[in-house]
Formats: sequence, C-alpha cells, structure tokens
Amino acid sequence: MQRKSSISLGAIYYWWLVAVLFAPIFLLIIFSFNNSTQLVFPFKGFTLQWYAKLLESREMLEAVRTSVFLGIGSSLLSTSLGALGAIAITRFKFAGKGAFTAVAAMPLVIPYIILGVSLLIMFNEVGIHLSAWAAGLAHVVISLPYALLIITSRLVGFPANLEEAAMDLGASYWGALMRVTIPICSPALVAAFLICFTISFDEFAIASFLVGTQPTLPVYLYSQLRFPTRLPLVVSLAAILMVVSMIVVLLSEWLRRIGQEPSQRS
Repeated sequence: MQRKSSISLGAIYYWWLVAVLFAPIFLLIIFSFNNSTQLVFPFKGFTLQWYAKLLESREMLEAVRTSVFLGIGSSLLSTSLGALGAIAITRFKFAGKGAFTAVAAMPLVIPYIILGVSLLIMFNEVGIHLSAWAAGLAHVVISLPYALLIITSRLVGFPANLEEAAMDLGASYWGALMRVTIPICSPALVAAFLICFTISFDEFAIASFLVGTQPTLPVYLYSQLRFPTRLPLVVSLAAILMVVSMIVVLLSEWLRRIGQEPSQRS
C-alpha cells in the first residue's frame, strides 16, 4: 500500500513537471496560428499567414543562414576537439589530466553573460573584430564540454584492447583510431554534433555581444520584440525553432543510447 502511494505521488510530480515545462511551448505553437497581433484568448481565427510572411522577410532569412553556417562550423570544430580530448582523457595518462578536465568543463558553470563580456574584452585586446566568426569561436568554447562529456562516456564503454588488437594486426595508432575507434563512436560523435549545433543555434547572450552587424537568429528575434506588429512573426518563428530543437535533442539522445547499447551488452 505504501509502495502504491509513493508510485502515484511520483507520477503526479512527473506529470506536473512535464506540464510546467511544456505548457509554454504548446501555448507558443497555438498562438502562432492566431489571426491577431495580440497574444490573448479568445482566438480571432485560424490562419497560416504568419508562417507565409516569414519567407518574405529578407533580414530573417539572412539571420537564419548566419545561424546555420555558424552552428555547423562551430559544431564540427567542437566535436573534433571534444573527440581528441576524450581520447586523451580515456586512453592516456599524463600530468595535469584532472586540471585539463576541470578547465574543459568550466564553461558549463560560468554564466554566459560573464563569458560574453570576457570574450568581448579579450577579442578587442587581440584585434578580433566583432562578427559572426567571433561568435562562432565563442560557441566552440561553450559547446566543447558537451561534446567532450558525450564522447568520453562512449569511449569509457568499450575496451581499449580493440585498438591494441588492430595495432597487433599491423595498423598504426592513427589507423586503429580511424578504423576501429571512430566507427564504434560514430553515434556519440553524431549526438555530440547535434547537441553542439542546438546550443550554437539557440544561443543569445554571448552572440549579442560578439556578432556585430551580422545578427544570428536569436539576436534578430530579440530585436524584433520592440515592434508589436511583428510579434506574430516572432512567435511563429519561435514555434518552428522549438519544434526543430526538440526533434534534434530527441534524435541526439536516441543516437547516444544506440552508442551505449553495445558496451552494455558486452
């Protein structure tokens, strides 16, 4: 009886938490179809005009293109550096490994506002001009810990003697990495890339300091909130971003679990 009571309380808490987290998202999607510039009930009618007008905004499309290219570039670099760092942590013993891991994970606990101001000062000192590329470098910094942790968890899951067996058969160390380690870790690499892309594509605080005259999509959206007549367009675009972000996160989690299943079976 006591066990049933604890299970029911746990279920109630779970669904309450789900409602609190996802109710704003569902309301955002619902209001994107409202035939009114005011986000209030009752609805004035159902319409798709706001989604159609999104394609007519040249500035918005340019911001989308900037965010996509920025996300792809920073995610590729973050995933590559994260893979190299994960291999170093799991396969080698070297002085300062703990300090290296701690420094690599620091962006997880530093507020993005503070990090953005710090990078702005540093870029000004070293002569890096404010641009989308400067924001991309910052996104590599904040995405790297996620890639490092995801790939490390996969490398810990399978034995290093597979690489040793490949080298015993004549492969070089780098050949063993390319033919054994990388294929086995490919789901984790894809998951890390998707997570890093989502972080870069959705990030606002740091980008607002560094992008200069090339706004990313979150920066562009924030600038449009000053105009009440453009609020429905912002809501429609935000609804699209939320749905796409959830799909990417769910896909990355699915890939991460696929990558862990072989190690669990072994």
